[in-house]
Amino acid sequence: MKKFALAALMALAFLPLRAGKIVTDSLYSKVLKETVVFNVYLPDGFEKSKASYPVVYLLHGLSDNYTAWEKRGRMQTVTDELTRSGEIVPMVVIMPNAGGPDVHNTWNGYFNMSGWNYEDFFFGELLPCVEKKYRCGGSKGRRAVMGLSMGGGGSAVYAQRHPDMFSSCYAMSAWLDNKNDELKHKVGEIDKLYYVREAVKEHSALDFLDNADEATLGKLRTVAWFIDCGDDDFLLHLNYEFHMKMRKAGVHSELRVRNGVHNWEYWHLALRLSLPFASRNFDR
Repeated sequence: MKKFALAALMALAFLPLRAGKIVTDSLYSKVLKETVVFNVYLPDGFEKSKASYPVVYLLHGLSDNYTAWEKRGRMQTVTDELTRSGEIVPMVVIMPNAGGPDVHNTWNGYFNMSGWNYEDFFFGELLPCVEKKYRCGGSKGRRAVMGLSMGGGGSAVYAQRHPDMFSSCYAMSAWLDNKNDELKHKVGEIDKLYYVREAVKEHSALDFLDNADEATLGKLRTVAWFIDCGDDDFLLHLNYEFHMKMRKAGVHSELRVRNGVHNWEYWHLALRLSLPFASRNFDR
């Protein structure tokens, strides 16, 4: 009997673990006048199922691209583990491309700016395309947005400007404003980094709260908000100010200041917190 039990356990140990997969896809954008590549995480069993899934839009930071969350954040490993443990529901995760390492000569950013109307592309082309193709999202209650640094600021502003689109927003080490030259740049140098710095300033998540009327604040209260930033992160002051402005405005948000800096060690752990947060706030 003991031998049989041991053999059964050994057999189970060699069974393949249930796991999702990442596929790379692209679409031609009439808005941006170029082909945009993106990664998609598909949960285990997606191909055999006809089910519709909730979706997370996971945004990368400045100088990274659509592969960053897979290669540097190990998002597939994290998402598989959280799904197997039941901490999150099976979901589709979209990782769009909004930049590259040559920040002076490559467009970076999630906002509309001269020559790069990315927000129009995101909501007018990317979102409807991927949600139809990958049977996901479709409503506010089945859609979340999150990201790190530039993507954290992009997530916050997207949820501010489109609160009817997202059930939750998880902003990691978010670049929420640039009025104090948080991202320094050579004075007088006009290149693509200059434009993204100006766009972050013009789309300030802090100014948005200062200028929001009660109707707008009411819409923000329909989104679940989470701000997560390291205690030694150079953007901590912006994240703390954002949280305090939200409190003053009567918009509930959660704030976590953990030990850490502006790096992938911090964001890897943040992903383990952010995906369950999104999952808890999806419609069931």
